Amino acid sequence: MTSAVYLITGIQAAGKSTVAQALAERLPRSVHVRGDVFRRFVVGGRAEMSPEPSQAALDQLWLRYSLAASTADTYAEGGFTAIIQDVVLGDQLPRLVDRIRTRPRYVIVLAPRPDVVASREAGRDKVAYGAFTVGDLDSGLRETTPRIGLWLDTSDLTVEQTVDRILADARPVIEPVLGADVK
Repeated sequence: MTSAVYLITGIQAAGKSTVAQALAERLPRSVHVRGDVFRRFVVGGRAEMSPEPSQAALDQLWLRYSLAASTADTYAEGGFTAIIQDVVLGDQLPRLVDRIRTRPRYVIVLAPRPDVVASREAGRDKVAYGAFTVGDLDSGLRETTPRIGLWLDTSDLTVEQTVDRILADARPVIEPVLGADVK
């Protein structure tokens, strides 16, 4: 397999980290780029996202996405398939997809039902939802995010079945994606 970049997105507790890791483990030369690590690099002056984000928070979010794309592209240049995993919703999704230079590039949107996400969140050690609710982010995903790439309802799929679907059904995203229709 030649190098590629996969972007796996969805709301918190949708299974992004687990699926991205499992996908990376199935590929012969792969890396798992965890987008949130770039947020955690900021020690002083970090601006957190909120339902009414400041301009600084939006700027830092884009910086995080841009760093993840650059990192994935650099690994791909080195012969690896890079799997970026992060929460990328709304108009940020086509913007980030266009930022990824590597071809082929794939977009996978994990979209389990909100009740499944809430159940997963309740069973986790970390708390992903602060100012946001599962319903808020699920609505943002379904109502404002362009239908780019492969959207999977993973409510009733195992991690292995989800990776099988990605490998079987994902198709490269062809440019341009900015201006994609929002349902």
